[in-house]
Amino acid sequence: MLTCDTYHMPTNLRDALEIWSGAPEGSSLISGATDILPWAREGRAGDVHIPSFVDVTKIKELDGHTVANGRVRLGANTVYQDFLTDASLRHLLPCMPYCAIWFADDQIREQATFAGNLANASPVADGTPPAAALNASLELARLDGGNIKTRQLTVSDFIVGPGRTLLQPDEIITAVSLDAVAGYGGSFQKVGQRRSLVISVACCAALVKADSTGRYFDDLRLALGGVGPRPMRLTAIEARLRGERISHRTIDQAAKLAADEVASRSRQEYRRDVVIGFVKSALEEALENQPDIDVTYEDLGETENA
Repeated sequence: MLTCDTYHMPTNLRDALEIWSGAPEGSSLISGATDILPWAREGRAGDVHIPSFVDVTKIKELDGHTVANGRVRLGANTVYQDFLTDASLRHLLPCMPYCAIWFADDQIREQATFAGNLANASPVADGTPPAAALNASLELARLDGGNIKTRQLTVSDFIVGPGRTLLQPDEIITAVSLDAVAGYGGSFQKVGQRRSLVISVACCAALVKADSTGRYFDDLRLALGGVGPRPMRLTAIEARLRGERISHRTIDQAAKLAADEVASRSRQEYRRDVVIGFVKSALEEALENQPDIDVTYEDLGETENA
């Protein structure tokens, strides 16, 4: 059973920060709150009493998104369903719809926030590989002498380990900023016991942009989750593939290199095999989803005749 003494629903950021900075120890800041009941359910945490909940869903400053200087700023109340229903977000963040469709079900996606998923800092959180691939940074706000002060942290700096972040006790996440990558093909791969409503064993996000001829890798981003304590960006493989001729052979080689990055302590060999398949599938799917360009594999004939 989950109980609390007080439940606050501030309507502006300043009030929220004042309430949150004065909340008793053990209080909880929530938005979608989709993890609270499962966490408190008997068998995970048993009976749980929270002194105070601070619910930020009514704060308009945390809603919506803006685009400027090649970046998309998502208010902290942005939910996973927005990546499926908002045409602008689908265009600007082309790996996020593939991530969102894997994320739980329609009802949970309408509640679960992207920022909250990052704040949980689970090694297998669906949102962390796309965030890493999109060079995400988090905007954190706090009160300082009566003034609202903000700071920015990249997602790779923000998450320091499983369930651990650099979010300070008096801070609230107000936004997540990501690269706008319209024109890239996107993909997200996840393995679990079923397609959704499951915590993944490992996951992979890919963004690929072919050159104008559709024959060469112009740019790409690859990131993994569930293979170490934090999301992992595969920058060495990205650099290796840029400018390379697109071929199944090249993708296979990159996938095998990615398996060397697995650092998980459990089921390591299984995760290595999964990563090889993920990276291969993610790159191929992202190329297939490349808008306005017909991609040609150098060894297509060899693959068809094999």
